[in-house]
Amino acid sequence: QVQLVELGGGLVQAGDSLKLSCVASGDTVCISAMGWYRQAPGKQRELVAHVRNGRSATYADSVKGRFTISMDNNKKMVDLQMNALKPDDTAVYYCEAEERAAELGCDDADYWGQGTQVTVSS
Repeated sequence: QVQLVELGGGLVQAGDSLKLSCVASGDTVCISAMGWYRQAPGKQRELVAHVRNGRSATYADSVKGRFTISMDNNKKMVDLQMNALKPDDTAVYYCEAEERAAELGCDDADYWGQGTQVTVSS
C-alpha cells in the first residue's frame, strides 16, 4: 500500500518557476517508476515527465528543456522543477507511482496522488 501526496502548486506569472513535490508513504520497495501527469479543463490527462529507476527521464515535447523530474534513492519522493512557465502549463498536476517488479515478488500496481493546481497567468 502506497499513498502519494502532492505539494507545491499555486498561482504564478508566465516566466516564473515552481517546484512540485510528491511524497510517498507506505511500502515503496516495489516502486519501479514515478511520473508527473497533468490535466487541463476539457482536455485529456497527459504525461509530463516520467522516470524509471536507474534510467534517464522522458518528457513531453511541450515541457522539454523547461521541466526536470527527479526521484530520490528510496523512491519516497519525486519532484518536478518547472521553469519558464507558460499559461498553457495551467492544469491539475498528478504524481504517479508504478510497481512493476515481479522479480522482487511484487504485484503490479499503480498509485496516484490527489492532484495539485498550477495556474500560470500572463
